[in-house]
Amino acid sequence: MQAMSSGLDRGILTEYTLRPIGRVESTLTDRAAAPRQPDEGAPDAWLVFDDRYAPALDGLTPGFDVLLLTWLDRADRDTLTVHPRGDLGRPLAGVFATRAPDRPNPIGLHTVHILAVAGPRVHVRQLEALDATPILDVKPLLTPDR
Repeated sequence: MQAMSSGLDRGILTEYTLRPIGRVESTLTDRAAAPRQPDEGAPDAWLVFDDRYAPALDGLTPGFDVLLLTWLDRADRDTLTVHPRGDLGRPLAGVFATRAPDRPNPIGLHTVHILAVAGPRVHVRQLEALDATPILDVKPLLTPDR
């Protein structure tokens, strides 16, 4: 999986390599039937990390909210404009003005609530990502006590 930067300030093209650290385990398998947002019926899911990243989970506990970054591997990377929420009655908008999964670099951003941590597996509430979606990173949602 590679990401690219235009290097506009230097006139060069730079590539970046991203390595998935795990995958989503979910009952969601059909993109067309999946909820668009977590509060639209997204099921609980498991984040399954490669064993070598288990030490990186230290400190994550039930009750925490985290930002989950995923690679939307079934996205169309050539899409630049969409009808928001797939509603043809809405005018076309640039993908950068929407949360559409189809986009040049299909990075998914999800806020999830941790229900349980079991070794390299983290059970989370309401995740709208499809089964087997690659996980790129997890970051704590900052609150005044953290």
